[in-house]
Amino acid sequence: MIQSFLNYLQYEKRSSPHTIKSYKKDLEQFHEFCLSQFPLGTETVVLETMDYEMIRSWVIQLIADEISPRSVNRKIATINTFYKFLLKKGVIEDLPTRKLQSLKYSKKLPNFVKETEMEGVFETGFPEGQNYSMKEKLVIELFYGTGIRLSELINLKVEGINLNTRVLKVLGKRNKERMIPINDKLLELLENYIKTNELSQDNFLITTDKGKKAYPSMIYKIVNNYLSLYTTSGKKSPHTLRHTFATHLLNNGADLNAIKDLLGHANLAATQIYTHNSIERIKKIFEQAHPKA
Repeated sequence: MIQSFLNYLQYEKRSSPHTIKSYKKDLEQFHEFCLSQFPLGTETVVLETMDYEMIRSWVIQLIADEISPRSVNRKIATINTFYKFLLKKGVIEDLPTRKLQSLKYSKKLPNFVKETEMEGVFETGFPEGQNYSMKEKLVIELFYGTGIRLSELINLKVEGINLNTRVLKVLGKRNKERMIPINDKLLELLENYIKTNELSQDNFLITTDKGKKAYPSMIYKIVNNYLSLYTTSGKKSPHTLRHTFATHLLNNGADLNAIKDLLGHANLAATQIYTHNSIERIKKIFEQAHPKA
């Protein structure tokens, strides 16, 4: 049933490859636990006959193994979705995860680069003596200038860029399209890059040196190497620049709903976390300026 479930995610739910890979890993881990603790036979029999207490014992084991609450909650969500699928297909008659609750934990605020640091980045430009290509510069500008996700950048094709209307069309989660405006500097860089670079046969905008489609670790390396020159902020990843894009927009008065649409969030709750960064900034200003603080 695991493979049937994964097919359901891919073809009916249109989940991303990353999501499917995570679900597969969680289910395989759960399956191994079941076989070791409740050896009832084949994969189908084991997973179909698990009850609440059995599933809860796996969660307890994860906690005992010091798995982070965030990771445990993701695994709980995987199991819950899997059994809802079995219920929907009529394989089981009741949902064994009905009483299963997520763990409580303190949410970390999104890591982002300070506005002054980003200003320094673009005022200074790419440092002399460093062998940065136009492609690497474009990667940084795309993340900070549009807030797109890593997967969206990797799958971005030239036909998704309209230089005349200054709009970028990206394919987000669950194949949802959204339009993002292109700023002046990014527009100039895109024009030069498309004009002077030989693009891949599949027309992907960002490729390897051999003309193949870019891959995550390649993009992570570009972002980490570059941000390390300019900022002391913790994590230096594509998602850091996405968080930076959203935080800076909010700090400069952008409407939260507009930011939600630009980021491609399904609901406003996912976007509201950026308001915490703004509140923290206001608190610091208050503490520094108010005589009674």
